[in-house]
Amino acid sequence: MTTVQGTPHDQAIRKARLTKRVTSILVYLALFAFSFTILFPFYWVVRTALTDPALLFGNIRSLVPTDATGVNFLRVMGLFDPQILIEEGATNVSPGRLNFLLFIRNSLIVGITITVGQVFFSATAAYAFARLKFPGRDTLFALYVAGLMIPAIVLFIPNYVLVRELGWINTFAGIIAPSLLMTPFAVFFMRQFFLSLNTSIEEAAILDGATKVGYFTRIALPLVQGPALTLGVLTFILNWNQYLWPFVVGRAEEVRMLTVALSIFRSQTPQGAPDWTGLMAAAALSIIPSVLLFVFLGRRVVDSIQFSGFK
Repeated sequence: MTTVQGTPHDQAIRKARLTKRVTSILVYLALFAFSFTILFPFYWVVRTALTDPALLFGNIRSLVPTDATGVNFLRVMGLFDPQILIEEGATNVSPGRLNFLLFIRNSLIVGITITVGQVFFSATAAYAFARLKFPGRDTLFALYVAGLMIPAIVLFIPNYVLVRELGWINTFAGIIAPSLLMTPFAVFFMRQFFLSLNTSIEEAAILDGATKVGYFTRIALPLVQGPALTLGVLTFILNWNQYLWPFVVGRAEEVRMLTVALSIFRSQTPQGAPDWTGLMAAAALSIIPSVLLFVFLGRRVVDSIQFSGFK
């Protein structure tokens, strides 16, 4: 006689549980492999940055720094004379100094200015496209969003000619101007959230005497602070890491961004081989602002969108 535990129904349940367990294991293995692929290069950057320059190629298979030292971080910040390492026999050390704090300041000026400008102007345009009614609104929005299909490199030369004619080469204005105002993606992104706002809120505010400007600044903007914060984080990181435009327009040291400075620092080694330990130390320091941004604002971005009242 067949026992209860051996019924086809119980066998199906055990098979389903086994399948679920195997699927979960495979998913975790895939996530681990994906995370390892993403994080290992960052670990190798830190490992190289902590390695003694003279011993960089001594044990390249080691997963831990060879004769770990923090001197590379000190010298890229201008706190240690690289000539000392050269005299000690380190042949792949750049004799130049990286004015790290100056370049960090320049990158912060550019990143913060563009972020504030894009978030504000994009939100303003998005509110107009979402809430204001005027002839040709939808057609104008469609034409504007069509700009997403235009490669950024196509606008590179026209922007450069304009900046040169304005005399803004090697100035913060020249670096910032092409990206200061709204972008098609930012306007499209913010418009979707303005469309999701309850119209009864706007009607009630207008009945209470609020103007369109008052409703936008005092009610609509606070309600979309989550999406605006998300857009700000993405915009800051994008402009923090930009290279080609600052390299062409802002090569002067007083306005040089960190990404450009790293490229120039890489080519300063007399022997021709890059100063890998110094370069990796500078690269490790350069990602700290982006990491801090995600650490302190990542949860707030998610929570703000989740509890903003959007359906």
